[in-house]
Amino acid sequence: MLSNYFKIAIAVLKRRKFFTFISLFGISFTLTILIVITSFIDHLVDPGYPDANRNRSLYVQRMESSDPKKGWSRSGPVSFHFYDKYVRSLKKPELVSFQSMPSPTVTYINNRKLSLDVKYVNADFWNVYTFSFIEGKPFSAEQLARSEKLAVITDKTSMDYFGTTQGVVGKTITTDNEDYTVAGVVKAGPITDIPSYGELYLPYTLMKGDFKGTTLNGSFLLTLLARSENEVDAVKEEYAAMVKRIPPQDKEYTKISSEADPFLASFARPILGGDHSDGMTKLTGFVVAFFLLFLLLPTINLVNINVSRIMERSSEIAVRKAFGASSRILAVQFIVENLILTFIGGVLGLLFSLLVIWVINTTELIPGGVLTMNYKVLGLSFVICMIFGLLSGVYPAWRMSKLQVVRALKMAQ
Repeated sequence: MLSNYFKIAIAVLKRRKFFTFISLFGISFTLTILIVITSFIDHLVDPGYPDANRNRSLYVQRMESSDPKKGWSRSGPVSFHFYDKYVRSLKKPELVSFQSMPSPTVTYINNRKLSLDVKYVNADFWNVYTFSFIEGKPFSAEQLARSEKLAVITDKTSMDYFGTTQGVVGKTITTDNEDYTVAGVVKAGPITDIPSYGELYLPYTLMKGDFKGTTLNGSFLLTLLARSENEVDAVKEEYAAMVKRIPPQDKEYTKISSEADPFLASFARPILGGDHSDGMTKLTGFVVAFFLLFLLLPTINLVNINVSRIMERSSEIAVRKAFGASSRILAVQFIVENLILTFIGGVLGLLFSLLVIWVINTTELIPGGVLTMNYKVLGLSFVICMIFGLLSGVYPAWRMSKLQVVRALKMAQ
């Protein structure tokens, strides 16, 4: 029976070329957008280079001082003082990475202006994040303590500055009127991974300004690495208990709050969460709502097209009903036809998605980032494709099933 449905569907698609083109264009275009977005979300969320330990890492993005009664608050990245006095005392984390937000600095090479994102890091940064060294090695804790003017650069920086990624260890790179000796060259990470992203990595002891003040807010991020995935919750609880013991640093504020969250939650909490929520529920709701809304418009259009397409076949429906075909059988046939149409559109959408992803990766639209089409993205794309086909096929099939033989014959005339 399915083979007959398939033959009928192909015959109908060939007969109504305009409707077929409009339907396939809408399906493939919608699915292309959704698949590329799914691949991008997968790139953002899943562990990858150089944050391969993400499943056992917790991220600290902010420190907030507030007075709930007066409604005052001050929030921002953490300070060296907070890291040195409080975070170093934690026993549960295996390692704690301490790094600044990437900040642009300007350098000149051969009369050419070059803007580099500088990140100041501690020695454990190179153990928390799994950077691949093309040559050289990271600076050690001892070199960092001696404030040796060393730098680790990315392969992109090396190409832009030296014109090569080989043989640059020991050479001097000058930026912001300071000379640094290149200690190593690493493969660049994606710009979307803010805790690890940088183009020029320097010891935090070389940071200009008074970064050793006694305030809790500064310009640094923390990454707490648990010894295993099973110990992540213990690290989180120890961090929360430590924060509770910190007294307010300013008379204007009565409360101190800071959270160690999984990667995505660390970005969701400042925007959508609060003290008692990491914002992931709202974020998930927004993502689901976005996908549903994005599916809704093309689905409505496809429903209208399918209704017109089915009603044009009213004579066929009337004849088949007159010869005993039940409404259920006809409804199943039209749903299967629509699923076949959606499947063809899904295949086209998948091919277009691969093309778009290839263009994004080739043109480095996401610096350092690579979108992929893995099994998870493929599976989700298949589910979206089937939902799309069912949503747009059920209503026209149901409407057709209610069509009486006499009315169908009149419509055919």
